[in-house]
Amino acid sequence: MYRNSLLICFASIFFLYCNPAKKTQRNEPVKTSGADREFRAAWIATVANINWPSKPGLSVEQQKQEAIEQLDFLKAHHFNAVIFQVRPQADALYESALEPWSYYLTGKQGKAPEPFYDPLHFWIEAAHDRGMELHVWLNPYRAHHKDGKEISEQSIVTKHPELVMKLKEGYWWMDPARKETQDHTSAVVMDLVKRYDIDGVHFDDYFYPYPSYNGTDDFPDDESWKMYQQSGGKLSRGDWRRDAVNTLIERLYKEIKAEKKHVKFGLSPFGIWRPGYPASIEGFDQYDQLYADAKLWLNKGWIDYFAPQLYWPINRMPQSYPVLLGWWQQENTMQRHLWPGISVGRDTSAKNVNEIMSQIMISRGMLPESMGVLHWNIFSVSKNPPMAKALIEGPYKKQALVPASPWLGTNAPAKPELNIITENGKVKISWKHGEATAVFKWVVYYRYGSQKRYQILNRNDRMLELEQSITAANKERINLSAVAVTAIDRLGNESEKSEMLSSNGTSWTTH
Repeated sequence: MYRNSLLICFASIFFLYCNPAKKTQRNEPVKTSGADREFRAAWIATVANINWPSKPGLSVEQQKQEAIEQLDFLKAHHFNAVIFQVRPQADALYESALEPWSYYLTGKQGKAPEPFYDPLHFWIEAAHDRGMELHVWLNPYRAHHKDGKEISEQSIVTKHPELVMKLKEGYWWMDPARKETQDHTSAVVMDLVKRYDIDGVHFDDYFYPYPSYNGTDDFPDDESWKMYQQSGGKLSRGDWRRDAVNTLIERLYKEIKAEKKHVKFGLSPFGIWRPGYPASIEGFDQYDQLYADAKLWLNKGWIDYFAPQLYWPINRMPQSYPVLLGWWQQENTMQRHLWPGISVGRDTSAKNVNEIMSQIMISRGMLPESMGVLHWNIFSVSKNPPMAKALIEGPYKKQALVPASPWLGTNAPAKPELNIITENGKVKISWKHGEATAVFKWVVYYRYGSQKRYQILNRNDRMLELEQSITAANKERINLSAVAVTAIDRLGNESEKSEMLSSNGTSWTTH
């Protein structure tokens, strides 16, 4: 490969020097491989008011202000996705007929915001206006958090006590093996998919609860286990529990796709499938403790993106970040997006910052066809100025589109209609589209001399103003010589380019 690269390089040099007219040409089309593609997401947790809102019972205006501050920060640092927790404990940070308003929003479970607004609708519109996807993050089985205060009459704990059980650490948990639990979780997910303009549905690592939640005692599902046995069930108890979770994951994937194919289903399980996979890995066994067969979900392609929580440093041998990432990639037999979750600390030290930068670059190198990571959580960047500075000056310096998902569809939008006017040393680029509602973003590619650049613009944008000419490194003034605009749909598919060329930066012709 190295020798081939040298041959290509020498051939390119020979071509330039043997074709001087070609070398000095300025009014050529914008030749580019396209804008960078990388999923850059941050989790925004609402449980226990980790990220938003900062405390229960804030005024509506304070809630909106905090949301805008977080979204503006992400946009300014070239993130393109938000993983927003809308159901922390079988409750809702949105208007729902199925579950009560969240305590973490208003300070009382079941109490709506006053004056009324729908926080999820607000977040979706604000994220989309900033060119970011919004994925709703749900906990499928947690019925009540130990810090969730009073349980309301609308809670599933009150309405369906037969489906829940109290754990020794104060949590209430739904029984994943009960079909009624699966039906309820499905109803909640599909209600969100049908009523909201979301880009994804997201589950994290909570399936059966961590053993510590019940004082290390086994999950108290004796009743449903006996019912299963009496019905003739032959699986072991562990396999029966895993089968219940598997059934829900497969069901949800199929139901989401039947309703809105473009809505991605993402899972972020614990980062280790089982100790010994691969051989050097030690640690918690989610397969045997959470009854989560995450490898199966990836193998079967019941997800659109897979974000294992690889919250360990590169050089921690028993849980090495690149070793685990490489193992998950080997299991990615259906070639879905593999975007690891990363988090190694909140401190502002150079060591911590360098670790995160290195992990991003490792993921790029190992997964070049679909790059991306998820940051746990937004505060690890927004409240860490050295980290934020390193990202925007380093790996996130350029804007990036979310990688496309070809298994969900490859039909690109029609290309936009482009118009350019030059006046007073400015080039005013505008465009329109016959089906603008199908367009999620626009990309404007342009060139000064040999300098190729692009800007990613949002769904409501229809104009960009550029300088007619700029000063090159050698002090020469070089004109804007080529402009192209493309349309990007919800799946990341890019249209053909509408292009215009100029030899002097003033008169423009369609290519």
